Amino acid sequence: MEIRLLEYFLAVVREQSISAGAESLHLSQPTLSRQLKDLEDELGKKLFIRSNRKITLTEDGIILRKRAEEILSLVNKTKEEIELSDKTLSGNIFIGAGETQGIRQIAKIIKKMQDKYPKICFHIRSGDKSSVLEELDRGLIDFALLFGKYDNTKYDGIPLLQVDEFGVMMRKDDPLSKKEIIYPEDLLDKPLIISRQSTYDSNLSDLFNCSEDKLNIVATYNLLYNASVMVDEGIGYAICFDNIINVSGKSNLCFRPISVQVRPKMSLVWKKYQVFNRISEMFLSLLSDK
Repeated sequence: MEIRLLEYFLAVVREQSISAGAESLHLSQPTLSRQLKDLEDELGKKLFIRSNRKITLTEDGIILRKRAEEILSLVNKTKEEIELSDKTLSGNIFIGAGETQGIRQIAKIIKKMQDKYPKICFHIRSGDKSSVLEELDRGLIDFALLFGKYDNTKYDGIPLLQVDEFGVMMRKDDPLSKKEIIYPEDLLDKPLIISRQSTYDSNLSDLFNCSEDKLNIVATYNLLYNASVMVDEGIGYAICFDNIINVSGKSNLCFRPISVQVRPKMSLVWKKYQVFNRISEMFLSLLSDK
């Protein structure tokens, strides 16, 4: 049994379809289907139950998944131990993340690892929940920092300590800026600029205690800097997290907390059945110790 076939098998298990698995492996779908058929023929067992929606595993497939994970993990560890026998770790870790103070917890781990192993490089890709999950599914990143719930049948994750709070970004010369706390009713007739993720996670309904169609939403954003420019130009009030845009000093903007707080939990997630290299395992171990 070839290691390559086990990698192909786990890719299809992870993606739950042959077409998505082929894309992640940069293979054509017919090629991958043929390789999987060869694996089933070699073992003399049917490994998948195929349907129009997704692929699920047979009992034999479940057994192979567990053993394949163990085999590939051992192979990778052996390679790394030989390649890195001089005790010098190097490599890359790719993380997708939204704009949040939660990245500070990640940054502390990065600093600790790079102090000891300066050849390790971290790559942070900014985006909202949908965009970073898309990159995670396509294998472009190793981990995703997410707000709120995630599909735990598809991903594993670690909860983070940081909890962000919602508020309103507005111009300092706005009448509402004189208030220390903003109440939902203060904003019901105001033009609102909201994050795309808030609409996905239904946070707005919890914040305002009403359906979104009763709000005057004039714009949406993925990254808060763009929203801050719209606020500065007088387009509306941005519903956002605190401590992301600097509104101190000579800034024309200010931030006020909303009286009703929705505090979505943050997690670092990765695809199930993902085989990690040594530096990714170290990263997760340090994060889990926090």
